[in-house]
Amino acid sequence: MTMEKNLWQQVQLVRQKSPLVHNITNYVVMNNTANALLAAGASPIMAHAHSEIKEMINIAHSVVINIGTLDEYWAESMLIAAEVANTHHKPWVLDPVGAGATSFRDQTLHQLLQFHPTVIRGNASEIIALAQINKTATKGVDSTAESNDAVEAAHILVNQYNAIVCISGETDIILNQNQSIQIKNGHALMTKVTGLGCSATALIGAFIGVTEDTISGTTAAMSLLGIAGEMAVRESKGPGSLQVNLIDKLYNITEEEFNGHLKIERS
Repeated sequence: MTMEKNLWQQVQLVRQKSPLVHNITNYVVMNNTANALLAAGASPIMAHAHSEIKEMINIAHSVVINIGTLDEYWAESMLIAAEVANTHHKPWVLDPVGAGATSFRDQTLHQLLQFHPTVIRGNASEIIALAQINKTATKGVDSTAESNDAVEAAHILVNQYNAIVCISGETDIILNQNQSIQIKNGHALMTKVTGLGCSATALIGAFIGVTEDTISGTTAAMSLLGIAGEMAVRESKGPGSLQVNLIDKLYNITEEEFNGHLKIERS
């Protein structure tokens, strides 16, 4: 089977199975990520109350933890969710938003990593900070490093936690113990829409909720968002209309469009 056919099958699988994705995510992106999940065919739920997390994870196909608007209550919610997901072998994704910016974030991330995320997705600066390779400057949640700068850090995380690591940027790089995949889809205008990286994380959650081929699921999710964004830019006058057009394209993208725009390399 060709890589293109395999990735498109992953897209179809999400549409067919409509996985329930339990998100503990940040206030800024809740609406965006819920709409992205719905458009791709998944079913989102946003729940962070301590008293219901365990029950929610029992019925969910996967869990997404995003520390963007972290506070003490939500940090505890995330730790409960990560522990339950790990115990019950539910796939989960960690988005280390703003890693390295404050000691509170770093302490919370250190605790979350002990529950072995299935996938870690962040920008280059966040991945470097998470691996504690150096004190790369972090500008809020924006990256001050390029994807290639974080490859060494990503390998450290892969080896320490047996996780798939996705470094997002102009080129998305996805790594596990055995292979490295580069995706060169997307458009610079996507950086002007808040939370598209968080949407990528949520989509990864949907894809790994329906397949055991986790690296293919992660690759398909990142490819889908990049291609949809690239195509949506052509119909957009700016970041406002891009948000709307991107959701539409996630919903109505065809196999021909997906395969015709896919720019991917494997090593």
